[in-house]
Amino acid sequence: MLLINQKEIKKILPLSDARKSNRITEKAFYDYFSGKAIMPPKQYLNFVKEKGDLRIMPAYSLTLKLAGTKIVNVHPENRKKKMKTVMATIVLNDIKTGTPLCLMDGTYITGLRTGAASAISIKYLARKNAKTVGFMGGGSQVHYQIAAILGIKNFDEIAVCDINPQSIKELKRTLIREKIRVKIKEAGPKEVAQKDILITITPSSVPIVKKEWVRPGTHICAIGADAHGKQELESEILKNAKIVVDEFKQAAHSGEINVPLEKGIIKEKDLYGSLGEIISKKKKGRLGDDEITIFDSTGLAIQDLYLAGFIYNSVVKNKKAQKFEIF
Repeated sequence: MLLINQKEIKKILPLSDARKSNRITEKAFYDYFSGKAIMPPKQYLNFVKEKGDLRIMPAYSLTLKLAGTKIVNVHPENRKKKMKTVMATIVLNDIKTGTPLCLMDGTYITGLRTGAASAISIKYLARKNAKTVGFMGGGSQVHYQIAAILGIKNFDEIAVCDINPQSIKELKRTLIREKIRVKIKEAGPKEVAQKDILITITPSSVPIVKKEWVRPGTHICAIGADAHGKQELESEILKNAKIVVDEFKQAAHSGEINVPLEKGIIKEKDLYGSLGEIISKKKKGRLGDDEITIFDSTGLAIQDLYLAGFIYNSVVKNKKAQKFEIF
């Protein structure tokens, strides 16, 4: 069994060149929609007293001939302990024998694939002339988002809003450290929401983006809602938008659509489709410059599997990983 740490993964898929991870992630969406991959919805193990949870995310790819499971935590209170709020590990298994092939860091992969999903949605759903991006939230995921969207195209302005000014300072330091050359503008919530592309990435359970702030033609990547009861956008925004999900069952349970669906504000028939349907050209993406489009991103195990599979195959080819016996 191989052991692959984050340092080795970063050499194979550096953040400064996110185009490769974008392509791998797009292939994952395509294969899943095309029936070449199997993925049950993620399972949640909630720790109410500790204000956190573990999520178990299995997937299987006929293309890769690999199965994989990610175990990832979300503990927002970790910030007070100066610890990461999200940490993950991934196990890959041989599909013929079930033999565990590899244990690798999944924290960096989680960041990569979450950013890549936003970038892919921008590719298919944002206006072609979109020039500005606003981030609602400036936490540890944002530098992955910026790297990924710059792998799609360059933007004239990237603005970030966060209730903690220290988060934006840390974001700027991280971008320099990761060799991502881009200027960040600090802005208020209304200004951020009025950019051509809005990416929401907060842990909020109360809507923080108001309907009147969002202009016609905006593309929204709704990322922060990743558990039941979470919501970042006022429900009225969804009523007047083209809604695209990564996977319906997950989104209905824990994505941006979960609260409006539960309250009956929107119905399943109001959803346009999945990102995989658009990538595979079964459905068209943006149809007009005035459309408000929303990508509800919950994070799929298949995204993790395809990036992990690429890393595993690269390591096997170069014979660089540490081996250990588990049985």
